[in-house]
Amino acid sequence: MAKRAVVTPLSIVAVGLIAVIGWLYFSQESGVGNRRGMSAPTVVVSEARNLEFRDTIQGLGTAKASQSVDIMARVSQTVREIHFQDGQEVTEGQLLIQLNDREERARVKDLEFRLAEARRQLNRLIELARENVASRSMLDEQEVRVEQTAAELAVARSRLDEMQIKAPFAGRLGIRQVSVGSLARPGEVITTLDALDPIYVDFSVPELYLPSLAPGQQVAASSAAYKNRVFHGKIKSLASRVDPVTRSIQVRAEINNETRELRPGMLLNVELERGRDYTLMIPESAVIPIRNEQHVYRINDESRAEMTVITVGRRLPGWVEVLSGLEEGDQIIIEGTVRVRDGLPVNVTEQ
Repeated sequence: MAKRAVVTPLSIVAVGLIAVIGWLYFSQESGVGNRRGMSAPTVVVSEARNLEFRDTIQGLGTAKASQSVDIMARVSQTVREIHFQDGQEVTEGQLLIQLNDREERARVKDLEFRLAEARRQLNRLIELARENVASRSMLDEQEVRVEQTAAELAVARSRLDEMQIKAPFAGRLGIRQVSVGSLARPGEVITTLDALDPIYVDFSVPELYLPSLAPGQQVAASSAAYKNRVFHGKIKSLASRVDPVTRSIQVRAEINNETRELRPGMLLNVELERGRDYTLMIPESAVIPIRNEQHVYRINDESRAEMTVITVGRRLPGWVEVLSGLEEGDQIIIEGTVRVRDGLPVNVTEQ
């Protein structure tokens, strides 16, 4: 009679243990093989180096003319002649508008004649007084008439001058708002006049930077209207007060504008240089923040990645200042940090 196979609980446990041990062995071998395959990832490195650091303050400013005025008439009168074109450059004292002045010119001529006649009468009375023919009272009365007529003539000439509108300073005119024959009234703008060279730029700076501001500091301004153009100038003055709402102080810079490219009202990006020095810098991509600390992977003498704690300072676009933890010439990983672990060998590729 054939013997039947007997399966006991002990045999089942033995088979299970053999399977678990085999699985752990092969898993460990597979993990070792994978680690060996990842033991030397290729990374891109860069050197910590001393670079020039420009400490700047940036802000938005508004361009303003160094001198600006709305040209208006001081009396109501019709426009007889126009002596300028839109956008014209004019000099100080140049005639812009001639108003109708016939009445004023006639008044001046009449007073000039009356003054000449009064002086002739005064001279005649002086001669008669020497001969004791004219009294002293008559002489005094005539002197009063002469002075009164001279005063009236001065007023008339001033009135006549108001019929001519002239440029109070050199600059560029705006768009003309009147025509020949139209009535010019006080308070109505005829045109504008702006002195464009130099041009001012007003911008605000936080009060934190007040100790480092002074007239004469260099500034650079740029505008979206002129790509890749930088306009240089210097601080002209500081406001006497700090704004209690924004806690900032207004700064006025003077910009060279010989080309007349900048116009009042333009929005400008202003950069103010506080100072410059040389400091240890590394690419920003190398920094790994972990909790409250900043780390980098430094390549040691054995070509292994060594996690290093650093202290960072000021920043520039793409760069970070290192205050401690690195020295000039240290190689740090800037690309491939995801595949790197502390102490792992790496294949180095220079940036």
